[in-house]
Amino acid sequence: MPELPEVEVVRRGLARWVGGRAVAQAEVLHPRAIRRHVSGADDFVARLKGRTLAGAERRGKYLWLPLSGGDDALLAHLGMSGQLLVVDPASPLERHLRVRLSFADGGPELRFVDQRTFGHLLVTDLVRNGRAVPSPITHIAPDPLEEAFDDDEFARRLRRRRTEIKRALLDQSLISGVGNIYADEALWRVRLHGAWPTSELSRRVVGELLTAVREVMTEALAQGGTSFDSLYVNVDGESGYFERSLAVYGRRDLPCLRCGTAVIREAFMNRSSYSCPSCQPRPRVRS
Repeated sequence: MPELPEVEVVRRGLARWVGGRAVAQAEVLHPRAIRRHVSGADDFVARLKGRTLAGAERRGKYLWLPLSGGDDALLAHLGMSGQLLVVDPASPLERHLRVRLSFADGGPELRFVDQRTFGHLLVTDLVRNGRAVPSPITHIAPDPLEEAFDDDEFARRLRRRRTEIKRALLDQSLISGVGNIYADEALWRVRLHGAWPTSELSRRVVGELLTAVREVMTEALAQGGTSFDSLYVNVDGESGYFERSLAVYGRRDLPCLRCGTAVIREAFMNRSSYSCPSCQPRPRVRS
């Protein structure tokens, strides 16, 4: 699944290529792609036709395109395989094309392609509470690259949790946008195993971890994100290449880039965690 850096790369592309353009027509080719738009395809199309996409915004892994002339927006979640592509209207239709937007200027159109149909689009109201955010995602915490993110409040809430640090990093109500890859990378940078109890982390360590999270995400952004297969691409259809810079994730049995010890893989929440057993020892179980 795309994580924050990959979604931010897509947001920047959308802001550049479709921001400020008026929708001429919207076409829904698969109803599952708008399953969260409970009023159905006709209403989805009607709420977009003739409206101008007034930019592109993001919180965590969610994208939205505010619509001019109202307090609503086109909200998108890419799911496991969703792609928002800006393409020439004359180009062949993609095999897994789900939603298609054409524009009044006759220029490149926006296509939502989703092989596994886990992603979705919907038109929804914006809720203004400091920042205007789509109503379905008001429960999601700010992400660490947002100005609204409060480091001290995050540290207080984190240390009150009775959980492990990696589970906390993946909790979107606590901090949004941090997924499995970047959690492992940040934890490696601060020499912390993901099983450490959050209640035992000092404010200093939490601050170092937040710094690591921001650093790894910023570095990934500079390289276009991380692409392990053809399902993650930016709006131009290009893959990111931060995978080449990963220090620990996906490097099972390869030497740790810091100490040379073989990286291990452990099962974690129906997925995988990667760590260095020397640099990141598991916390001892208290008797």
